[in-house]
This record gives sequence, C-alpha cells and structure tokens, in this order.
Amino acid sequence: MSGRTDDPMNQTGNETAVITPAARVTAARLAIREARPRRLTSTLLWAAQILMAVLFVYFALAKLTGGMEQEFTDIGAGQWLRYFSGTAELAGAIGLLTPWLAGLAAAGLAGVMAGATVINATVLHNTTYGSLWVMTLLLGAACALLAYGRRQQIKAVWAAIRR
Repeated sequence: MSGRTDDPMNQTGNETAVITPAARVTAARLAIREARPRRLTSTLLWAAQILMAVLFVYFALAKLTGGMEQEFTDIGAGQWLRYFSGTAELAGAIGLLTPWLAGLAAAGLAGVMAGATVINATVLHNTTYGSLWVMTLLLGAACALLAYGRRQQIKAVWAAIRR
C-alpha cells in the first residue's frame, strides 16, 4: 500500500473525475463505432445510401442550375424555395456519404421529401408536375428506412452532441 495521499487508486466519494474534451470526442467516436450495424446490414445500407446520394445530387443540380424553374413558378413561393430545396438535397446527399452523419442526413431528406410530397399532391395536383407525388413519397419512404437502419448511429451522435 502506498502511503501517499495523492494515490489515484485511493479516491474518496467526494472527488470527481476530470473529463477533457479529447476524452469526450474519443468516447463519442467509440459509441458511434459500437452503434454500427452488422456487416451484411451495413453493406446493404451503404449500397442504398450511395444510390440515394447519386439521385439527390442529380435532383439538387437540376434545381440549382435552373432546370426546374417552371415547377417552382407554379408553386408560387418564389425561386428562393428552389435554391433552398436544392441546397438541402445536396447537403443531404453529402451527408449520406459521411459515415457519422448518414442517419441524420437520411432523416433530414425524409423530411424534405415529405414536404415535397405534400406540395406535389396539393399545390401542383392540376399541373404536369402533380404526378410526382408518388416519386417523392417513395424517396421519402426510402430515406425513412435508411434513417431507421441507422437509428443507433443517430442515437450515438445525439448523445455525443448532448455531452
């Protein structure tokens, strides 16, 4: 036994451990790593995420380069909505390809697609774009399934943010 009073193995209940920011980051990374799904599930999720990312980059570029100007004119909210949704879709596509953001990106894209489905079914129902509600509904459902598949990672990222 050590006769020292500063022996780290001889702590009382009144002492608290010091947690450094580096230790928090390390703990968060370990939690996210442990939250990863099994190999086959992970492979299928990554394949779906890559496919969805390619689709959302295509849709985002169509919006940001002016290819869907008439659709947003028919909505009546102005062209700012076109730029906003294109930027959100591009950010979501990048997020789908980022391992620790994939679940949050999928959840965000599911929300964007839910809004697009409502707009297509209600505002654009009498135009040539009205039938797109089926496609946006399917894309939203696929994003929701991706978010569900990455739910443990979403919880781990949320826990790391709250620390």
